[in-house]
Amino acid sequence: MGKRGHVLAIPFPAQGHVTPLLKLSRLIASHGHFKVTFVNTHFIHNKLAASTDPLDDVVLASISDGLPDDSDRTDAFELWESLNSTMSAHLTELIESINASNCDEKISCIIADVTLGWVLEIAPRFGAESVGFNPTSAASFAIILQIPNLIHQGKLDCDGNLKGSENYVRLADEIPAWRKDEFGWSFPLDLKTQKLLLECCLSGEKAARSRSNWLLCNTFYELEPSACDLNPKLLPIGPLLASKTRASCSSLCVEDMSCIRWLDERAIASVIYVSFGSLAVLSGRQLQELALGLELSGQPFLWVVRSNFTIDGSKVEYPEGFLERVCGGRGLGKVVEWAPQERVLSHPSVGCFLSHCGWNSTLEGLAEAVPFLCWPYFADQYHNQSYICDKWKVGLRIEQDGDGIRSRDEVKKKIEILVGDDGMRVNALRLKEIAKKSVGQEGSSFVNFHRFIDHLMVYKG
Repeated sequence: MGKRGHVLAIPFPAQGHVTPLLKLSRLIASHGHFKVTFVNTHFIHNKLAASTDPLDDVVLASISDGLPDDSDRTDAFELWESLNSTMSAHLTELIESINASNCDEKISCIIADVTLGWVLEIAPRFGAESVGFNPTSAASFAIILQIPNLIHQGKLDCDGNLKGSENYVRLADEIPAWRKDEFGWSFPLDLKTQKLLLECCLSGEKAARSRSNWLLCNTFYELEPSACDLNPKLLPIGPLLASKTRASCSSLCVEDMSCIRWLDERAIASVIYVSFGSLAVLSGRQLQELALGLELSGQPFLWVVRSNFTIDGSKVEYPEGFLERVCGGRGLGKVVEWAPQERVLSHPSVGCFLSHCGWNSTLEGLAEAVPFLCWPYFADQYHNQSYICDKWKVGLRIEQDGDGIRSRDEVKKKIEILVGDDGMRVNALRLKEIAKKSVGQEGSSFVNFHRFIDHLMVYKG
């Protein structure tokens, strides 16, 4: 058979990072000339195996994250420190084992999430190509690359906050500005968490500048050309979406498929799909206001409510009688623990996406021309909101009141405005066609991806 290129991909161990890199890995495998091994931590590997069907196109492998088996991995600082101190050795051992098992299928390329910058130091030791993968927008990564310069210029302090009279940072006229507390590392309610996020960002900045020969990004050039042009290494290859003909391939939670049957019985473009991703949490008061706002809107809604959706981890408490009123029989709503999001967004009954504005969710909504109601939680989600509302004009902000609460009346009002706004739907349809063209034959992302594949074909020797 002769030598075959072997790509090893490793994401940061979180849903929003695993999802796009696994999609990219399957896309590379579909090319037919490469073996692809996808490496998770044992904890994430077990969650993925429990929630998805076996994959026949990539090899799933796992390594220790360095934490004891009984750890719940909810302490982000403990996890980050453990990954920093142990992952390199575990991954090196895995690569040595893979290379020793078949000399014709040695690892020829390592693709690593940019937040795991130290992984890219391993590739040269094995004569492998070093490739960074950015799961956020090109703009979000562009601002990360500017952190050292912004600190040197006195615009940011060493904790990543705007200094003095600085009100915002803008990288280019066509890119929305970052205002106070809107950076990818901002977490004003918990400065310890912000320090951790800043450290993750700086790891990515270092990796992109000195360790990776390529930087693949889950975006498409036409969506954010100015941001893409800021980094000559960046190669936009998105949007990375699951095939319409096969089930979702990267969920770490079991998907409740009953919601598709429920959607089948709803009118076209009538349903508000509500999902805050895998990490966002709400206070008990805020959750109740959201529930009542959805009910007051009078629109059908599909709401993803994780069991760990509250700030203190306590049991989710709905307003009295809420579930009986709106979710019983043929009521307005349906609540599920997790949904097959791409299938939901592509369903003709869905007319609005109330979202935390994570980048994966943003691209998935754009790809299906679903307008947004924006409710960002942290990190790059605030800048994604600016793109959605100010630049692309396909969504509305749900604003907080003086107490930091998004009230039931605000939720109701914004749903009513969005449902009646044909202009946003027109804008969304235009972006859907551009996204579709980018990954189609000879589209920008199609060409970029095959440029990368052609390089790997040569590099594998």
